[in-house]
Amino acid sequence: MTTVLIVDDQALQRLGFSMLLEQHSDLTVVGEATHGAEAVRSTAELRPDVVLMDVRMPGMDGIEATRRIVESGGRSRVLVLTTFDLDEYAYAALRAGASGFLLKDALPDELVAGIRAVAAGDAVIAPGLTRKLIDAYTERRPGHTVEQERRLDALTDREREVLTAIASGWSNAEIADRLSLAESTVKSHVSRVLAKIGVRDRVQAVIFAYDVGLVRPA
Repeated sequence: MTTVLIVDDQALQRLGFSMLLEQHSDLTVVGEATHGAEAVRSTAELRPDVVLMDVRMPGMDGIEATRRIVESGGRSRVLVLTTFDLDEYAYAALRAGASGFLLKDALPDELVAGIRAVAAGDAVIAPGLTRKLIDAYTERRPGHTVEQERRLDALTDREREVLTAIASGWSNAEIADRLSLAESTVKSHVSRVLAKIGVRDRVQAVIFAYDVGLVRPA
């Protein structure tokens, strides 16, 4: 069972999400919050698997709430919902540690699939927006640190290949096919890469890869 906390300052929006999720036997809504501060408190109390987070709210917004939830070290993962395809809020939320973002007008099946993916430890980005995210991010990246360089140096040649593939948007199946590896082997490599570079998921791995210059915009 995947537990979900819905965060949105619009009552009708919260109701719509709740009704949608409750149609699925493997998803249950454990709470709702109307602003960032309440989201942080509710996450600490309820420990949901996924926080479905709006970003534009009065008071503490979804970006700061995401940052505090991630920094708390709890198991809850944040899936950000945004009205626009890659506005500044969505970009900043990913930097704050969100496990991905979807548009508010995403199809019901896309939203449900996104929640399940994030709960399983994967990351999700609205279809078709990966390149826009990367291009927007790399225009702003501040340059890598000595610590990031040390983490990169800890990777084997094969692990660097896998990280490059992740940053290119390849799935595990695609990596397995292109590198002539078993998919189970790829999964092991991905887990080791994430651990060595100190990130939670594939979205953060992409950001790391661009930070250190391992890959660059096409």
